[in-house]
Amino acid sequence: MVVIGCELWFNDGMHKTQAIELLGGTITAAAKAIGISYQAVDKWPDDLPPRIADRVYAVWGKKNMPDMAAPPATPAQAATETVAGGV
Repeated sequence: MVVIGCELWFNDGMHKTQAIELLGGTITAAAKAIGISYQAVDKWPDDLPPRIADRVYAVWGKKNMPDMAAPPATPAQAATETVAGGV
């Protein structure tokens, strides 16, 4: 896990600049990541309320989670890949 995520998680609140950094570093990137307009992000207060901070954490967490889309290999598939040399 990235250290900045841990720092924010345990602070009293999240600042607008921290949220923007987590979501891409610019207001445009943050707006796109969270699915809102540039103007909406620009109007955020300096100290974000919990409802906005929660959305930032959710987007950041989803972005940084390991890929769970690939199903785990069954024992038969693993044996086949080992015998075939992963072909």
